[in-house]
Amino acid sequence: MPTFGRVILIVLVALGLGACASGGATPAADEGPAEASPSSGADGKDPAAVAVAFLEALSSGDAVAAEGMEDATMRSAAPAAALTQLWDQIVGQYGAFSGLGASESAQQGAFTNVTIQGLFSDATVPLIVTVNGDGQVAGLHLGSPGPAASGSANSPTPEPSPAAYVRPDAFSETGVTVGADPWTLPGTLALPMGDGPFPAVVLLAGSGPNDRDETIGPNKPLRDLAWGLASSGIATLRYDKRTLVYGAEMASDPSVTVHEETMDDAEAAVELLRQTPGIDPDRVFVVGHSLGAYLAPRIAAEVPGRVAGIGMLEANSSPLAQLILDQYEYLASDAGGADPQAKAALPEIRKQVALVQSDALTASTPSSELPLGIPAAYWLDLRSYDPVATAEQLTIPMFFSQGGRDYQVPPSELEPYREALGDRSNVTIHAYPSLNHLLIAGEGPARPAEYAIPGHVAAEVVSDLVAWVAGIGG
Repeated sequence: MPTFGRVILIVLVALGLGACASGGATPAADEGPAEASPSSGADGKDPAAVAVAFLEALSSGDAVAAEGMEDATMRSAAPAAALTQLWDQIVGQYGAFSGLGASESAQQGAFTNVTIQGLFSDATVPLIVTVNGDGQVAGLHLGSPGPAASGSANSPTPEPSPAAYVRPDAFSETGVTVGADPWTLPGTLALPMGDGPFPAVVLLAGSGPNDRDETIGPNKPLRDLAWGLASSGIATLRYDKRTLVYGAEMASDPSVTVHEETMDDAEAAVELLRQTPGIDPDRVFVVGHSLGAYLAPRIAAEVPGRVAGIGMLEANSSPLAQLILDQYEYLASDAGGADPQAKAALPEIRKQVALVQSDALTASTPSSELPLGIPAAYWLDLRSYDPVATAEQLTIPMFFSQGGRDYQVPPSELEPYREALGDRSNVTIHAYPSLNHLLIAGEGPARPAEYAIPGHVAAEVVSDLVAWVAGIGG
């Protein structure tokens, strides 16, 4: 699903709000508070100073001033009203804002990515501001959130140890390239030891500018799945998303749909695996999480005979725009923490979602009037997609997972799939009562701050997937 801070909310940065060309660099732990760097753009404006001024205006409630610092493309995608909504969502997810921490700048072509640690009561969030050569803000997106700072302006997030089900000596990893110019993506192939041929899985992340591991704070759900499957004799391929690697190009294209965001690259990854030595081309599977799961039936339908089965981990059945509204409703409710920012944003979100669902939506509808500032083309494309009906037309095996504590894709989203497909002998459905949207176990009502707590994809999810793949064509 389009997600905030990679997978935290199905709101906000579905296509990487703005134009960051890649994920920002991680600042060193011992850097001081954000301050201007000595480098300057062509017009003499220091990119770091521009980024700080932009974030200070945004956090102080002066969205009009923040909009005045944007370039034309960014201003179209994120005018003052959208910036206000964005900041409210960030604060709603991560708690009260207390200031800016360490910063680091990285040059990427004509742009400078300035990563500044945003200090919130519930998390430390890298705020990545892209500044063009004219000293204008060309993009804004969020890095992976970490734990809230504790006595330090920038406490590093520790790298978690591999899950207990991972056997590093059972597989090797190799860098690969997915797709063709101009959209090549870096990826990782995890190949079991031995001669093969092995079954293989393409892992698809949720939306937002996700890296190949689907990194969310200290958690890496797709890496857990990749290593867990590879430890049990199943090759895996995961890769950085196009919205991460080519954020600027994606954000400036009003014709972007889920094809460009996810599907085209997924189909290229399937073909790459089918052509890889040591892989059984007749046992290549697509396993998607969140948005990747939602689109898995459509991907399989577009490459008939090329995919042996699809895994749908936390897949919504409702239209995407409705799911966005449902998430806001949850966060505004007592169960979701009665977040005041979510409550304040609800009227505008309801209006935007109603527009998406109405006949008034046209290709010329401004993105500023639509959920997450996503272009009309994206929403118009999804109108013709019914994931349940598409799945019904498939004859290949399917695997569904549903976490009982997933507030982003709640258990009710599984029921239409169960009703349509549950009687089929080649459809496997698993419910995991204690798991959240990241397939990590927890207790009590699910809240966004939970994603900053280190954990791993539950062992039972991995073992159930292994058993499912092993039982197909082996």
